[in-house]
Amino acid sequence: MNFRLVIDKSKEEEVVATVHKKSELTDRIEELVMQYDGSDEITAYTEDDIKVLKLKEIECITVIDGKTYAICGNKEQFRLRQRLYEMEELLPECFIKINKSSLANQNRIERFTGMYTGAVDVVFKSGYTEYVSRRCFADIKRRLNVK
Repeated sequence: MNFRLVIDKSKEEEVVATVHKKSELTDRIEELVMQYDGSDEITAYTEDDIKVLKLKEIECITVIDGKTYAICGNKEQFRLRQRLYEMEELLPECFIKINKSSLANQNRIERFTGMYTGAVDVVFKSGYTEYVSRRCFADIKRRLNVK
């Protein structure tokens, strides 16, 4: 299988895949292409305002009291209209599940800290911390090729 990417800003964007037959991979590629709207932003809300957040600014997306929030580098919380599972489908691969109610931006993680009880927390660049479940930590270690 070959892959070729041509970047030409003068032409309209088009994705063309030449395959021998339709498969699960082609279905997934089509789904990704059709979902992508060309933006790296999401709309978030405060009590008074609507704000457009860049994905690279978001450290964590978490559920608090049944509502989904984006936590940014300055520890500000912004309400999101989407549910966590919907956000998980929309976000790029750099967002990883760290527990059943939180997604972390891998690019904004500063370190993982272990507790005496065996629990692990993730510390973000802003200093915000969040609990990491054991199951998710095992997946994170595999993803980061940590032994």
